[in-house]
Formats: sequence, structure tokens, C-alpha cells
Amino acid sequence: MQHPTSDDIQRVREFLLDLQARICSRLEQQEQLGGGSATFVIDDWERPEGGGGRSRVLQNGDVIEKGGVMFSHINISQLPASATARHPQIAGAKAQALGVSLVIHPKNPNIPTSHANVRLFVAQPEGHDPIWWFGGGFDLTPFYPNDQDVQHWHQTAFDLCQPFGDGVYAEHKQWCDDYFYLKHRDEQRGVGGLFFDDLNAWDFDTCFAYMQAVGNGYLDAILPIFERNRDKPYTPAQRDFQLYRRGRYVEYNLVYDRGTLFGLQTGGRIESILVSLPNLAAWTYRPEWDQDSAEKKLTDYYLKPQDWLGLL
Repeated sequence: MQHPTSDDIQRVREFLLDLQARICSRLEQQEQLGGGSATFVIDDWERPEGGGGRSRVLQNGDVIEKGGVMFSHINISQLPASATARHPQIAGAKAQALGVSLVIHPKNPNIPTSHANVRLFVAQPEGHDPIWWFGGGFDLTPFYPNDQDVQHWHQTAFDLCQPFGDGVYAEHKQWCDDYFYLKHRDEQRGVGGLFFDDLNAWDFDTCFAYMQAVGNGYLDAILPIFERNRDKPYTPAQRDFQLYRRGRYVEYNLVYDRGTLFGLQTGGRIESILVSLPNLAAWTYRPEWDQDSAEKKLTDYYLKPQDWLGLL
């Protein structure tokens, strides 16, 4: 197996920083097109154990209520349980992890919340070759979805997977459906997308190329959805429903998300770890909606795993 060199890791780092900058720039354009002027504030930070990151956060915009696009490249002296449960051979090893992770919470309930993450992990067990893998994906959490947006999201995912094999989309879509599932609610977090982890079955350059395709694919997937929904009107009742559904997002990130657990167990920077949480959310007690309402259709249809492209 080809092992990443320091030059390889530097190539990944440069791509990630460029990806972060491009995503922020294009999302700021959406803010401006919607009449807003909020921008991503840059916050560079260092970690006592080694490494650091660049956080970019936009808050209280007219289009984006809160968005965090976070780059980190950290050194770890002893790997935590969240990393070694699936890889016992690296327990206690030194490691480094670098990646970009983002969550965008739009203000308009007609625009879905979106999440993307791409990362590289390299562990160095003493006396052994490095153990490495890529991970990431993107997923969509709508409040008032429509078929056009959901199908576009999955078509973008399908198209970027095709050069890497006919079965990649189906495998990573299924992984996404399985991963973004709230067991205690018995429902999906959203309409899915792609999720992958522990990717090292191909050579390093091919794995890196796939990670790049996924990272770049996020903008291809989300920008047309912003364009179609950014200026749609909405009611106070729809806003209340959005805040209620955001509560589910908070539950998932605090209870199940591996990235959150990894950050907490490695003594990560808490502001960066919890930036994925919206500024506003709600937990209404046992709300009810009409059987034929859009709110009921969300949970009864859209939040069920579907073959959105008719391909599987």
C-alpha cells in the first residue's frame, strides 16, 4: 500500500484551505444576492498539543442565519476511543487529522440546512507503517423539500461518483442513510447524500481525487438549491416548524456525530466543535400537523430513505 508522504499531506492541506475559501466566497455571494451584507469572519487558532485551524463563521445574515466552514489540521499524541474503536491496532498511537467541515443554517425555511465534510487521518503506530484513510461526504436536511432539489442533490452525488466505479454512489448513499439516522426518534436526519469513512482501498492519489470530487461537489449541489429557494416567501408558522426541526439536528450532532465525539475526546476547541449548532432551535412538546400538510409529508415521505434517481 502506498503511504502518504509529508508532501502528500501538504497537498491535501493546500486543497482543503482553498476549498474552504471558495465555499465561503460563493456562499457570501448568496448572502449578497439576497440583500444581505454579512460575511464570514476568519478566526485562526492554535492547539497546545500541536496544529490548529482556521474557522470561518457567518452569523445573523439575511440569507444565512449561521454558517461555519471550519479547517483544522491537528496533531494527536494519543488517539481517543472514538478513533480506535474501529481500529484497535492504532490505540495509543500518535496521529494527525486534517479536514474541512461545514454546516450552513439558512434563515428561510425553504432552503435546507446542508452539511459537508472531507478529511484525511494518518496514524503512526510505533514501529509500524502509517495507517491512513480518507472520509467525508455531504448531506441535506430540508424543512419544506421538493423533488427537484432532492433529485438534483443526488444527481450531483451520482455524477461525481461515476468515475470511481459504478457501485460507489449506491454504497456511499446507503452509508449516508444508515449514518444520519436518529435511533431515538426512528427517523432520518434529512434526505441523505454521500457518506464514506476508512477509505484506503484505492491508492492514495485516487482516494485523494475522490475526496476532492466530494468536496468540490458540495457547491455544485447546494448553489442551485439556494438560487431556487432564496427569495421564496414564508410564514411565521413555517419559521416555527424550521426551528422545531432544527432541534432534531442538535440532537443528532450531540448524541451520534463521530466528529463531535472525536473533537470532545481529543480536547478540541469547543467553539469550533459546536459551531454546527444553530443559534436558534426549538423543542415543542408533541406537535401535531394535518395529515395532508407539508410538515407531515416531510416525516412521512421525504425522511424515509428513497431511490431518488430511480437507479438502485
